[in-house]
Amino acid sequence: MNQSRQNLKRIAIWQPYFMGGGAEAVSLWIMEALAPHYNVTLFTLNSINFSQLDTLYNTHLTHQNITIHPLLPRSIDTQWINALIANNPQIRFALIHWSIRAFKALTADSDLVFSTYNAVDMGQPGLQYLHWVHVVDPQPKDNKGWNRLIMNLSGFSLEKLKQNQSVANSFYTADRIKAEYGINSRVIYPPVITEMEKRPWEEKEDAFLCSGRIVAAKQTHRVIEILQAVRDRGFDVKLHITGGGGGTYKRSYEQKIQGLADKNSDWIQIYQDLPYKDYLQVLARCRYGIHSKPEPFGISVAEMVKAGMIPFVRDKGGQVEIVGAHHEELLFDNKNATAVEKIVQVLQQRDRQMALLESLKKQQSLFSTEKFISEIQAVVAEYFQN
Repeated sequence: MNQSRQNLKRIAIWQPYFMGGGAEAVSLWIMEALAPHYNVTLFTLNSINFSQLDTLYNTHLTHQNITIHPLLPRSIDTQWINALIANNPQIRFALIHWSIRAFKALTADSDLVFSTYNAVDMGQPGLQYLHWVHVVDPQPKDNKGWNRLIMNLSGFSLEKLKQNQSVANSFYTADRIKAEYGINSRVIYPPVITEMEKRPWEEKEDAFLCSGRIVAAKQTHRVIEILQAVRDRGFDVKLHITGGGGGTYKRSYEQKIQGLADKNSDWIQIYQDLPYKDYLQVLARCRYGIHSKPEPFGISVAEMVKAGMIPFVRDKGGQVEIVGAHHEELLFDNKNATAVEKIVQVLQQRDRQMALLESLKKQQSLFSTEKFISEIQAVVAEYFQN
């Protein structure tokens, strides 16, 4: 390390694993923001490949001066550990808290500890970026038995968690943070790529995009049911489903969705583990988006808005902030029939489509990688000034 970097403040980042999704994107872009200005060390359970992650998330970390500190012993630092983390909640919970214990022991002399994976007791006050509440710490009613045993393993303190400065991914999440922990948080929307092709509406496909991990929680099957009903009403729309950033998750649901796609191959296509540049090409050619799960934020919905699409989303969660609560015709409840009716109303009115596109442009300025980087840098600078 050269002398100039020796003089930089040391930031220790805790992100237990990288298996695809919006939380990982936030962690990577936080490092993108901080690496040029600080000595950054990433503490994570097992080894990661920045080159591969750069391809998936359009970051540039391969060329940054970042130290990666895998916490697992080399003998078990293998890919099978990801399968255990993904498919066994008890093992995942135990490994997370084991990593917290190790993180505390290794970072006592850091100038700043920073959890990019929700609210955490890191052994000393720091920064924490929350994607949701009670992810690392269980709900109070569930803090017993195995959970309590594992919490004792990391010496987890809710009071120390509350001493951190908190950043939330949406105002929706910030309200839940206040309700659950009694602490305030600053809202910084996750990073959304701006380097995407903007095709004229006339050149786009009459197609919907459903983006995100193909897991039951994302309700991909419901999206297919809704759009099948729309097609039954006489609209020959297509559906492109993109699986998220290459994580290892239970395969049964994924196989179910693949089976539905195979039976309806004339209008459904699935893209798995696309490099980000290829994902952006799919994004650019779709006119509409659809997202059935209420999300704390919903980065794929923000990408849809950025790409000049008309997204239909659930009427609760952070994605309402992305689309804008005033766009009521794009928000549907938990009944498929409601979603079908709202989609049909927009599809059959060309003038309304144009008005929505123009109105949604105002939402685009809320999200960008540049804005995210600037706001993260400001939060860290303010932390060191206090």
